[in-house]
Amino acid sequence: MLNKSRFTTYLVLPFVSIVVPLLSSCTRELPREAPLSTASPLPTVMEPQNQANRSLAPTADDDNFVVAVVEKVEPAVVRINTSRTVRTQRPQLPDAFDDPFFRRFFGDTVPRQPQERVVRGVGSGFIINSNGQILTNAHVVSDADRVTVTFSNGKTSEGKVVGKDPVSDVAVVQIEGNNFPTVEIASPDSIKPGQWAIAIGNPLGLQQTVTVGVISAIDRSLNLSTRPSNYIQTDAAINPGNSGGPLLNARGQVIGVNTAIIQGAEGIGFAIPIDTAQRIAQQLITDGKVEYPYLGIQTLTLTPEVKQKLNNYPDSNVRIVADTGVIVARVVPGSPAARIGIRPGDVIQQINNQPVNNAEEVQRVVEKNGLNNNLQIQLLRNEQRLQFTVRPEPLPNP
Repeated sequence: MLNKSRFTTYLVLPFVSIVVPLLSSCTRELPREAPLSTASPLPTVMEPQNQANRSLAPTADDDNFVVAVVEKVEPAVVRINTSRTVRTQRPQLPDAFDDPFFRRFFGDTVPRQPQERVVRGVGSGFIINSNGQILTNAHVVSDADRVTVTFSNGKTSEGKVVGKDPVSDVAVVQIEGNNFPTVEIASPDSIKPGQWAIAIGNPLGLQQTVTVGVISAIDRSLNLSTRPSNYIQTDAAINPGNSGGPLLNARGQVIGVNTAIIQGAEGIGFAIPIDTAQRIAQQLITDGKVEYPYLGIQTLTLTPEVKQKLNNYPDSNVRIVADTGVIVARVVPGSPAARIGIRPGDVIQQINNQPVNNAEEVQRVVEKNGLNNNLQIQLLRNEQRLQFTVRPEPLPNP
């Protein structure tokens, strides 16, 4: 179970090691042919309000709303195949001698020669502009030497990576041409738990696979990278190869970009909200990169349990007297926060005269403030109230 009171990194150092055993991206190299699906048909479902004039259960003569969504969106959903050449070194020995027994005796003295192999990957994407701009995940096209885009009708096109942002896991791929079919974007304010969720993509290379579920939750904060994001959680089945594909509502509007699953769990997948993905994509198209405001602090939401544990910690010279706020757990040496004198144990209570009660609020305020504006931080150090002025810097490369 995910615990929202855990440490949250504010644009500092990657905490992937905490999450990697549980979370995985949706794309991987296919080691073998995927088995045919034996899933049973979906149960009867209630229609959304805008489909109220249709029967509640689909019949052989009556398509349901999922069919309408697929027919509307499928032409704009693409499969993305990638390949990259990897160079390795192998011993210059006959194959019969290239085994652990002989390497045990010869070790590193065995002459080596370069060897190349091609690593292939598969993912999904969808067209956001009639001029051929495709939104996908950064990990789908990461380090790719070649990108090939395949449409639902089987046609293919060479793709070029316009830009990729590993922090948000968003990338944009460009294909030549115009008048391409595009998706419709949902209003971010319309996304609510319990609504229908439809995923279209290429799980395990099975092109144009459709899965259906609901929005399980919104505003999930997960440390998938150096920057926490508010993800959409869904129980619509998402598997390796769904990465970069659209998560849709009952009207066929894109609400998110499928990006991650929890290994070993069932029905727990995550999507980047479409408004976040669009904003990042536009920066990639315009500037080819994305810059994030960086303070260099690691924080923890203050709760009664956390306060009690910290105050009872032996040999601690920090005394937490505040009941609300966000504790600075770590300050990165040389960071903007370190240079102005913020210390571990400080309790941030306001930023720009806006109260902050949890770690996620700090992140949202810092991100909204941007790079070119100062931040006024009010905090409590033991029983002393202090105010600092800091200007965020661009997030350093991981």
